[in-house]
Amino acid sequence: MAGKREKNAAGSSNALRGDVLRVLGVLKVATADQLQRLALPHLTYRHTDKKTAAKRKEARTASHRGALNDLRTHGLALDGGHTKAAEAVRILTPAGVEAASLELGRVMDEMGGIPRGAGSTGASHAMTVNETVIAMIRPKPDLTKLTQEPADAIAAAQRAVAGPAGIGQVASYATEVPLPATGTWSKAGKGGAQADVVLVAPEAGVPLLFIEVDNCFEVAATIAAKFDKYMRFYRRTVKDTDGREKAMWRTRWSAPPGRYGDVPHPPVLLVFHQAGPRPAAGQINQVAALTRQHWQGEWDTDGGHHIYDGKIPIVATTLDLLREHGPTGPAFHRFGRNSRQCLLDAIGNPRREAADTRRHEAHQASTAAYKAEQQRLADEKAREREAGRPVCTSCGRKFTDDRWADVEAASRWEGPRWHPTLCEACEDQAIEAEEQSAEIERQREAEVTKDEQKAGGRWRSRFRT
Repeated sequence: MAGKREKNAAGSSNALRGDVLRVLGVLKVATADQLQRLALPHLTYRHTDKKTAAKRKEARTASHRGALNDLRTHGLALDGGHTKAAEAVRILTPAGVEAASLELGRVMDEMGGIPRGAGSTGASHAMTVNETVIAMIRPKPDLTKLTQEPADAIAAAQRAVAGPAGIGQVASYATEVPLPATGTWSKAGKGGAQADVVLVAPEAGVPLLFIEVDNCFEVAATIAAKFDKYMRFYRRTVKDTDGREKAMWRTRWSAPPGRYGDVPHPPVLLVFHQAGPRPAAGQINQVAALTRQHWQGEWDTDGGHHIYDGKIPIVATTLDLLREHGPTGPAFHRFGRNSRQCLLDAIGNPRREAADTRRHEAHQASTAAYKAEQQRLADEKAREREAGRPVCTSCGRKFTDDRWADVEAASRWEGPRWHPTLCEACEDQAIEAEEQSAEIERQREAEVTKDEQKAGGRWRSRFRT
């Protein structure tokens, strides 16, 4: 026990350190509070007896701060400065990134970059990225670990559990991911983008989503220019392992060609946090106007929907809306549409889906009508045939299908043993009767012949005498 305390002086468990490595491996730079809310959300509803919010935060994050200290002792984590609210942030060392990659089951090339110097400037962008990931996941507390807490704390946890659902788990996300227009995945060249967040959650209907976060400090033109880089990346092709040219992004991520038949590029979500001086609503409108060539689809008059082949579905929201509604609520504005939608509808093509459903239903109805008509004709033909089915002239039973077929096939046959007006049973009886009659006749003829032979013998005998 003493040896364990020397290695982990803060007393953290292997499981807790593993949780911290996984979360920090995704977020890259984070506070103990953010780590706790993602890894062990039930702790948010403990220590409610503390008098101030600061005391409550200190108590609920104590275990994670201890785990961070132990990771620092092992050379896996570093102090990364402080946020503008004076909260300490931590980052991973290169050895820590490697350890996190093992915890996450990712190769090093998929771990993304390490933000350097974020804490020296307040880490405002990194903190917003983290809050975006938390708002997307919406971690649910484990109610079984809160049975001893006050009723109001349990009620708050129950409301969180019953609230809007999130998408994915920590391992579904990656941050600071380069999207090279030139160079390689590990050594990206100039002209490419770097996604703030990448979400891969096919089980939730989101096979691939790139997320860009803005604190409302940048001008709209700077944000819009990122989509030129995204388009260059999307259009870049490389040879895959089968020797065929393929979009470079498809060599790393699996995603269907299009949710409803058209072939758009992977969607991009813009999350605006009203920290800077530029109004988020204005930013959204300006970016939409400046990126129209990238997102605007073509109207399909016959289908009553847009087709987005080769376009980028660009969706925008604010961090406040995302926190309020979650990804399953009406928090998302798809460029080119008039109302907010849930994330799946915003990145998809509901009108095309509805049109496809209508076409499918019409096809099914047409197919069903055709099958019904064919069945009606078949039934009518069967009734007509049944009406003409022969009836045995002896017993009155209808012919079986086999007997009827035999009669029709041998209708020109002639002979004493052919009875086309009789059923099989009656024909067998008739044949048996005929055979018996023939046998009787043969026996009679034999008797007559025998009698004649006897009579002839007596006449010849008299003649000799």
